[in-house]
Amino acid sequence: MTVRRIVANIDAASIAPVQKFYSDLFGLEIVMDHGWIVTLASEQTAGVQISIATEGGSGTPVPDLSIEVDDIDAVYARAKTLGHDIAYDLANEPWGVRRFFVRDPAGKLLNILSHPE
Repeated sequence: MTVRRIVANIDAASIAPVQKFYSDLFGLEIVMDHGWIVTLASEQTAGVQISIATEGGSGTPVPDLSIEVDDIDAVYARAKTLGHDIAYDLANEPWGVRRFFVRDPAGKLLNILSHPE
C-alpha cells in the first residue's frame, strides 16, 4: 500500500477570502471548484508527510499547517504587504529552519518555513 496524496481540508464559513489568501500569498491555483469546496494546487510535487507535535517549537503553539517555500523572505514580505496577521515573526530556529507564523482568514495558524542552504 502506498499513500499517494494527503490533502489538508480547511473548514471555512466563506470560501472566497480563504481561497484569495492562499492564491495571493502562495500563488496556488484553483484545480477544482464545486461551489461548496475549492481545491488549490501548485505544479510542484512534494513528499507525503504528517507531523505529530506537543508544541510548535521555540515555545509556539502547534500550527495547523506547515508550508515549505523556496524563498521565505519573499513570502514574509508579501504577507506583510498584504496585511496578514503575523503571529510569530520571522526567525532562524536552532533546528535549522527559517520561519514565521501567519493566520489565514479562517483562523488557521500556518508555519511558513524554508531550509536555508
